[in-house]
Amino acid sequence: MTVEFHRPVPIGQIRGEPIQIDIEATEAECRALAMRMDVPAIRSLRCSFKLSRESNSVVRAEGRLHADLVQTCIVSLDDFGTEIAESFAVRFVPSGEESDDIDPDMDDEVPYADGVLDLGEAAAEQLGLAIDPYPRMPGAELPD
Repeated sequence: MTVEFHRPVPIGQIRGEPIQIDIEATEAECRALAMRMDVPAIRSLRCSFKLSRESNSVVRAEGRLHADLVQTCIVSLDDFGTEIAESFAVRFVPSGEESDDIDPDMDDEVPYADGVLDLGEAAAEQLGLAIDPYPRMPGAELPD
């Protein structure tokens, strides 16, 4: 799998007190993510993470995502700009140790390998979840 927005963080960097890490996608990464998300453009993508150890191998991340993107209206088929601002929480767990529990109230789990978390991919996944699959431009009305 090609990762368009890679921001590796070694799990060993997270000890004791929570740490704050801010990431931002480059123009090239935004273009690649727009293709992946099937939107005309992503103008910017920023994400802030507060990372804390939950156990020896599990890291909890509280995040705040902000994106400026272009979508295509499902009514008029015109492109229009929109912003996404989302808060989220995820748990980074070793690959293969994800829970089988499908409790919707649990934080999503993001697998990691080789002791390295990928904050860029986690941000990209959260953006994918936040994008409106049926975007409607403000004021767009269905014909009678």
